[in-house]
Amino acid sequence: MPNIFLVGPMGAGKTTIGKLLAAELCYDFVDSDREIEAKTGANIAWIFDVEGEEGFRRREKSIIESLSQQNNQVIATGGGVVLNQDTRKLLKNSPYTVYIHAPIKTLLERTALDKNRPLLQVKDPEQVFEKILKEREPLYKDVSSLSLSSAEFSTRQLVNKITAFINQNK
Repeated sequence: MPNIFLVGPMGAGKTTIGKLLAAELCYDFVDSDREIEAKTGANIAWIFDVEGEEGFRRREKSIIESLSQQNNQVIATGGGVVLNQDTRKLLKNSPYTVYIHAPIKTLLERTALDKNRPLLQVKDPEQVFEKILKEREPLYKDVSSLSLSSAEFSTRQLVNKITAFINQNK
């Protein structure tokens, strides 16, 4: 079976949903950010500090390309995965790319205490989310075959909706 990619902003719930979905489908779960950290031996914040966002995006593209060569995985991607045109093509060509989203207020609540999100280590994270969503939301929608709000449904309901979508589109 083809991979299932979960895209959306940080804090939307991609990892939480992805783990449960993978267990439900007997797929492997992969978090692309954790894969980057494992491959480099450095955390995301350090990569951003040393290589900048551009360096991180190159690494992210390489990981997504590598993961795309395998099957039977649920892959939670980093929030900026859609910024690279080549990566967007890979996501768009997948039959199961799911956009997980939530209102900014929810995203702020979910990420408030997380110090491992380099883009949010600023005075006004709400402004960062507004800018990110303005730039990325059209890209998330463009690459996705299904769009769901993690603020409207429980994790279990989201997993059920994604599973139903996959079963209908096999």
